[in-house]
Amino acid sequence: MKNVSLIINIVLGIAVAVLYVLHFSTPQIQEEMTYNQEEQGERLSLSMDIVYVDFDTLLNNYDMFFDLQKQFLEKQQMLESELTRDSRSYERRVADYQDKVQKGLVTRSQAQQLEIELTQLQQELMQQRDQYQRELMEEEQVMNRQLQHSINNFLAEYNENHKFQYILSYSFGGPFLYTDKSLNITREVIDGLNSEYSKKRR
Repeated sequence: MKNVSLIINIVLGIAVAVLYVLHFSTPQIQEEMTYNQEEQGERLSLSMDIVYVDFDTLLNNYDMFFDLQKQFLEKQQMLESELTRDSRSYERRVADYQDKVQKGLVTRSQAQQLEIELTQLQQELMQQRDQYQRELMEEEQVMNRQLQHSINNFLAEYNENHKFQYILSYSFGGPFLYTDKSLNITREVIDGLNSEYSKKRR
């Protein structure tokens, strides 16, 4: 028992000594860490050249976006019109079938054949709807890639003269909670993009 209590006392003594050393050396370590972080932050802020583009404002003022959006909406309306027309045609055939059955104007075998035809039409209508949805999704993805490609290409050329290290994208609800307005190059980028796009449209 004496040996056990001796070992416990030695361990406790070492623990107290370690805590004593840590207590008196930690402030100095923290000060050094703070200083190093501040010094590193100063170096970063001096060496990094960062600007940003307000992406929401850019899209709301980019002529190419409006043209692509117009094309997309026209196709969407066209497909919706076709689907509505075919849906109404199907509904008329269903109503006609129900009217004939109620009035006894068709035999049982004829009614069964009409039911089969109407079921096939319904399936075709659902497939048509799914196909149109896929087409519109693909159209939207292509539109977004075209916009991104155009913006990226312009910024690469734009930055050949300005030599920024980073050009960030800012949007409401995005990852950046605060931006310094002096770093905003959105207006220049919009003017440049619209100028280049107007040349391509001619």
